[in-house]
Amino acid sequence: MITFNKPYLTGKETEYIKDAVSNLKISGDGVYTKKCHKYFEDTFGFKKVLLTTSCTDALEMAAILLDIKEGDEVIAPSYTFVSTVNAFMLRGAKIVFIDSANDNPNMDIELIEKAITPKTKVILPVHYAGIACDMDRIMEIASKHNLFVVEDAAQAIDSYYKGKPLGSIGHLAAFSFHETKNIISGEGGMLVINDDRFAKRAEIIREKGTNRSAFFRGEVDKYGWVDIGSSFLPSDIIAAFLYAQVENLEVIQKRRKEIWNIYNTKLSKLTAKGVRIPFLPDFATNNAHMYYLVCNSIDERTKLISKLKEKEIHAVFHYLSLHNSPFYKDKHSGNILPNTDHYSDCLLRLPMYFELKNSEVEYISEIINDFYNA
Repeated sequence: MITFNKPYLTGKETEYIKDAVSNLKISGDGVYTKKCHKYFEDTFGFKKVLLTTSCTDALEMAAILLDIKEGDEVIAPSYTFVSTVNAFMLRGAKIVFIDSANDNPNMDIELIEKAITPKTKVILPVHYAGIACDMDRIMEIASKHNLFVVEDAAQAIDSYYKGKPLGSIGHLAAFSFHETKNIISGEGGMLVINDDRFAKRAEIIREKGTNRSAFFRGEVDKYGWVDIGSSFLPSDIIAAFLYAQVENLEVIQKRRKEIWNIYNTKLSKLTAKGVRIPFLPDFATNNAHMYYLVCNSIDERTKLISKLKEKEIHAVFHYLSLHNSPFYKDKHSGNILPNTDHYSDCLLRLPMYFELKNSEVEYISEIINDFYNA
């Protein structure tokens, strides 16, 4: 079976984990956590980063930092993972779902302003497949209505919008290092703070509501409980694993882009059959997080998945529309989101990982082309 995903190990992960253990500092904010923080700040120009145990935790920190309260409204796409919005619902927010764009699964920018009310507090763009939303437009709307922007950049490491790294544009951003992402630590995430107003408090929230980080820097003579918070920081063992990955980001990205480009070349003629391949706006780069097809119908997708499985290829669909989910459908405004539902029914993700061979990519592409030619 050609699996959908296979975690890639650079070879240094266990070496760095062993080193972290030998340092006798394996809880949070050890040597490797600091190395990772420095790497992301230096490489991408993020003002301040904090590793977290997951992207979900980073989003929950963002919701706390923005003082989300009962009745606040957050505008988000329905075509996303539940963590995107769950983090804000935990603080009492109402989620206002808007449709995806027609040409890609990112939120339809034209619908944002229509969804704003006096209760709106946050716009929550998701950079699906690592491909940028139109951030200039989003930031203009946010500025006009005095709103915050939190980028869900879970899939978007090393991807850019008009030359700016994704995650560096909104007030806050969240990344994922789950084993399905480009660089990984099994589980793991990162909060990016681009607005200085939130930098000091973010450290406190991450450290259970204490000013422990300031204490260890010698800025206070003792630390105590000064705010709400939780234990959002990861073990230095997780950071050690991640650091082995970030050292190899360029190598990993080069290979993933090679795979993506083979898919794109081999499958481009499917558009004549009505099948859609990933759309890349002029303002966005491709970080090769994912290669997907949008089939013509759910029945067509089901048959294609079955055909690929028959040939020992594991391809998978993606998100189910959150506005139609068992938990939220009674809370949704009732607005029909046709593009979201279409992606839920028709989008298919193909195998994508570092060690996928060119011959395997070509084989997968051949099976898909044969399916449509038949």
